[in-house]
Amino acid sequence: MFLHRVTGFAAIATLAASLGACSAIDRIENVGNAPALAPISNPTSTPGYRPVSMPMPAPEQIVYEPNSLWRSGSRAFFRDQRAARIGDIMTVVINISDSAKVNNATKRSRANSENAGLPNFLGLESQLSKVLPEAVDPSALVAASSDGSSAGTGSVDRKETVELTVAAVVTQVLPNGNLVIEGRQEVRVNFEVRELLVAGIVRPEDISSTNTIQHTQIAEARISYGGRGQITDVQQARYGQQLFDVIMPF
Repeated sequence: MFLHRVTGFAAIATLAASLGACSAIDRIENVGNAPALAPISNPTSTPGYRPVSMPMPAPEQIVYEPNSLWRSGSRAFFRDQRAARIGDIMTVVINISDSAKVNNATKRSRANSENAGLPNFLGLESQLSKVLPEAVDPSALVAASSDGSSAGTGSVDRKETVELTVAAVVTQVLPNGNLVIEGRQEVRVNFEVRELLVAGIVRPEDISSTNTIQHTQIAEARISYGGRGQITDVQQARYGQQLFDVIMPF
């Protein structure tokens, strides 16, 4: 069993070292160069993209009334320039201010004691010496005890403030008229690239007259703000430390 564990640990370490070496080679090749920006591409052609499927109401048949400018199912009387079709662009306003503070303390202790014996059992207790060692006392066959204790403390103090705007493209129009949007923004300053990704589902009614929408009005919102470059590399733990944190049980 121990040999299998050692072999498994060696295999994991070898795999991690190989992956780390490949990543290190790529980073060595880019030494002295700024991180490359991703090319502008169709969001629906990226690997892993899947069209959104949501519960939809029954389709409403469009009926045109004689001598009327209104039609059933219309959302507005006059047509505006807000995003409404695939390929249209809208502006997403992101204003996130979040904070959390948690303190936790845990202390546990336990003691167990078990005793078992067979001093009298129809006279058969005298035959135990034929099966067990002669030094065994029938009145104290089993005696076990255990003690355990654990203590832990933890605290979290987190504050986040993100204020950004990003243009998103309508990638899909759902049968009920809601719009699926996706936007990506990359900004490179010196040797650090900041990436902002936003995706979700919006109602056309929530889009303002200036063709903007708040992030709180996006359903199934996916907002990611991060970066890559020299600063991000310094902030991350080394590969060996990350592997050590994953596989070590204590």
